[in-house]
Amino acid sequence: MCQSLLTVPAGHGKTFTVNKGQFITVIDAEGQQAADFVAVNAADLNEKLSPVHTRQHLRSLFFKPGDALWSSENRPMLRIVTDTIGIHDANVPACDRTRFSIDFGVEGHRNCVDNLLEGMKAHGVTYFCLPEPFNLFQNGPVTADGRMEVTDPNSKAGDRIVFEALCDLICAVSSCPQDIIPGNGLQVTPIDIQVSNHYHAEVPHAVDA
Repeated sequence: MCQSLLTVPAGHGKTFTVNKGQFITVIDAEGQQAADFVAVNAADLNEKLSPVHTRQHLRSLFFKPGDALWSSENRPMLRIVTDTIGIHDANVPACDRTRFSIDFGVEGHRNCVDNLLEGMKAHGVTYFCLPEPFNLFQNGPVTADGRMEVTDPNSKAGDRIVFEALCDLICAVSSCPQDIIPGNGLQVTPIDIQVSNHYHAEVPHAVDA
């Protein structure tokens, strides 16, 4: 199959597999929606996409087209091909149920950790080996005094980032369910994903899968 299209429903997650050499396009379908993205080596679940190692290799908190995203084994796992927004976050951990219950007093709220694990656990990925995410489209500026902020994304409908897989991967994306504080424009919306054998500059609208 040359390509697959899927939609991550608002506030939920999707897991999918990618072969080496394929391209992953993650699209902010309606704008101002953060997407937590994780991946593990399909041949070795202990090797996972790592923001920490990526920051070390890039010597930067941010990434751009041409950069690689690195693994916990110090190997490049993905290469950034195209990025129409250029504002993402590689610092903030995925929200979990404790974050909502302690910080916001809300029990049972959907969260990125559970969203990512729902599909990944079928492949043998457990809570303790779930990678820290790259928060695509998330606006996490660093202030002049060194503090991290999270505010609403600048992304608009159709903004996208394209990766080339450098090994076989198991990936997951969560449409961040945060609707209490800024981070998604206070309105959670879907994320579209395309997996293709070839890079396409224009991406058709995804369908539910």
